[in-house]
Amino acid sequence: MANTTSGTTTFDKTFAIDEIVEDAFERIGLTNVAGYQLKSARRSLNILFQEWGNRGIHYWEIGELDLDLVEGQAEYKFFRSSDDGTSATSNPNGVYGISDVLEAQLRANRTQTTQSDSPMTKVDRSTYGGFSNKLSKGTPNQYWVQRFIDHISISVYPTPDSTNASKDMHFYYIKRIQDAGDYTNATDVPFRFVPCMTAGLAFYLAQKYAPQLAQQMKLYYEDELARALAEDGSASSTYITPKVYYPGT
Repeated sequence: MANTTSGTTTFDKTFAIDEIVEDAFERIGLTNVAGYQLKSARRSLNILFQEWGNRGIHYWEIGELDLDLVEGQAEYKFFRSSDDGTSATSNPNGVYGISDVLEAQLRANRTQTTQSDSPMTKVDRSTYGGFSNKLSKGTPNQYWVQRFIDHISISVYPTPDSTNASKDMHFYYIKRIQDAGDYTNATDVPFRFVPCMTAGLAFYLAQKYAPQLAQQMKLYYEDELARALAEDGSASSTYITPKVYYPGT
């Protein structure tokens, strides 16, 4: 009689923080860890997630938002969390943890079949600083993103006039990876990144508990991470058309 399969694909959500820590410690030859070692490992896992933020765009952390524009208002702030001196009522749309904005459009008639988008251009500090009247009203077509410790700030130019105040700024943004939290939590990481997450934690722990294995663990980690980053993303169709060449006569 043939064996049956599990019928489930939920390992990444049932693989809790304590199991990740246990597996990482086992890779450097430590078992039956407890107390401060667990605390140290969870801290290292959070640091690893922060380091991933410097590795480029992670596509599972891309969200989209329709920001309600206000007539004459140039700046909109998004705080890191509700603990940063703000609340969901003062944070636009109650969204927290935005790291950066990728692209934006001015959207009219958001919920109707007549919905239409106009592209907005992301500018740098010098360009935005060169605008003579940053509160001038019109049709917003440019935006500048400032990234602070506890929040980001989006400034639109021109500010919405009475006609455009009923429109939205629809944008795609990069979210921060959620903290590890309790040991019983799952991680805010897709299944593709479970191998490199565990290998990365083993590398971090080796630096503290088994320095002689640190370089070896680093090689494993970088190899796993490279494969995960190559797999991440969303593929699109590719068309190759031969160039038609007509030589002169």
